[in-house]
Amino acid sequence: MNVARALLEALKAHGAREVFGIPGDFALPFFKVVEDSGVLPLYTLSHEPGVGFAADAAARASCGIGVAAVTYGAGALNMVNPVAGAFAEKSPVVVVSGAPGKSESGRGLLLHHQVKTLGSQFEIFKEVTCDQARLDDATRAPGEVARVLRSCLTYSQPVYIELPRDMVSAPCEPVVAAAEPAFDADALAACADEIVRRLRDAQRPVLMVGVEVRRFGLEDKVAELARRLGIPLVTSFMARGLLASTSAPVLGTYLGLAGAPQITQRVEQSDALLLLGVIVCDGNFAVSAQQIDLRRTIQALDRRVTLGYHTYPEVPLPALVDALLARTAGSASAMDAQPQRYPRGLVADDAPITPTDVATAVNDLMAQGHRFPIAADMGDCLFTAMDIEHTALVAPAYYASMGFGVPAGLGLQATLGQRALILVGDGAFQMTGWELGNCRRYGWDPLVLVLNNMSWEMLRTFQPESKFTALDDWHFAELAAPLGGVGVRVQTRRELRDALARAVTARGAFQLIEIMIPRGVLSDTLQRFIAGVKRISG
Repeated sequence: MNVARALLEALKAHGAREVFGIPGDFALPFFKVVEDSGVLPLYTLSHEPGVGFAADAAARASCGIGVAAVTYGAGALNMVNPVAGAFAEKSPVVVVSGAPGKSESGRGLLLHHQVKTLGSQFEIFKEVTCDQARLDDATRAPGEVARVLRSCLTYSQPVYIELPRDMVSAPCEPVVAAAEPAFDADALAACADEIVRRLRDAQRPVLMVGVEVRRFGLEDKVAELARRLGIPLVTSFMARGLLASTSAPVLGTYLGLAGAPQITQRVEQSDALLLLGVIVCDGNFAVSAQQIDLRRTIQALDRRVTLGYHTYPEVPLPALVDALLARTAGSASAMDAQPQRYPRGLVADDAPITPTDVATAVNDLMAQGHRFPIAADMGDCLFTAMDIEHTALVAPAYYASMGFGVPAGLGLQATLGQRALILVGDGAFQMTGWELGNCRRYGWDPLVLVLNNMSWEMLRTFQPESKFTALDDWHFAELAAPLGGVGVRVQTRRELRDALARAVTARGAFQLIEIMIPRGVLSDTLQRFIAGVKRISG
């Protein structure tokens, strides 16, 4: 076995399902092994940001790890932003970068793709990954791979592996998986006892689930825990779509001033708010109607649990959920709570289309049995997704990087084998929409809804006096055919309904519906969000 094959086998053993990548000269030897070995399927895209977003989405959807393979310098540095987003949102992505060989680095020449020093790239990735390794010694390589992959799974964050091109074929031993970090069982028991006691003593307990519940594959267990506790259950903004495949009684998503008032009230007035895997960030809590007293919350995140003024360190979320299940039995009577209602019944007339109409039309499709995992980009398309029935969703709700939606949708279909629904604005589509041109090679056929208001509309709303937020009309639907898909532009609600009806039954090529929305028309949820931000900021 050689270093590259050992790495690929280890990636597969740790949950990787595929490799997304773009080759380059320093990575060519590794890409050859990927292709020839067949250990994992290889999907090449068009630009490194798309590679990173696709790998991120695949990791989120599969509860495994995503793999992004690139070349040194010009390739890897192109992917820093998607990896930073994966780090911020706790998505386990493995970056494999080709690198100059050991002999090349000793010639005294500056090498192409080099920035400051040959180690600059390694140092840059230290800032956006939780562990790193350079496989420049075949004897140590298996242990290095085992260490970083263990870190990737333990912390659910990206890791970086640099593979010099002259080490790809070096003989080495197979990778032996590293053991999970130990934790104090007595501390875990005391922590679980205290949480159960706090919840039972509370008059207004609420359970909010966050992204770590998905990252660690805990949705079924948490659904059972919610049934046993019998307390109101909501998701955070970042965790929208969690538990959608379970029978858990999810009330909806907490959005503060932008969300359903009954959910906002329950969360903010709770005297025992259990934040299970919830990242405490502005993405989740920026527009709270009233500031939540974190001293009255129970925060389980990043392998620690904080209650009031004290913290239990090194408490893994999977172990905590098991301990809580062991301390609850049967099913408690659910507290009286009405789940969030979503718009249905599109009025198919000649009126112009609003974002809320888009959500209504998608809900009508779902009511007819057409369900999709959704990839949403940043902007009003993400807030529109909040009005779509609770279903699987990936989106950069905290890091908020534009360009995520289209490559993320491709990542979903690659890893799940299911047709994805992509919600993307015209500004984000200009960045990465061209990755749709790769669908024909791999048989992907996502349904792509481009919300086109010829504007960076969310930015324009915050600063309406600026002219730079206006965009030109690129006629995206007309570009679909050359990219291997089918495109149609719609301007009325009737045209939207008819286009969706045709698209859901057409398979074998991506279907792009360019939805023209008048500039200045926002989803109801985004309007409430903006009003909340302005109210809080004064």
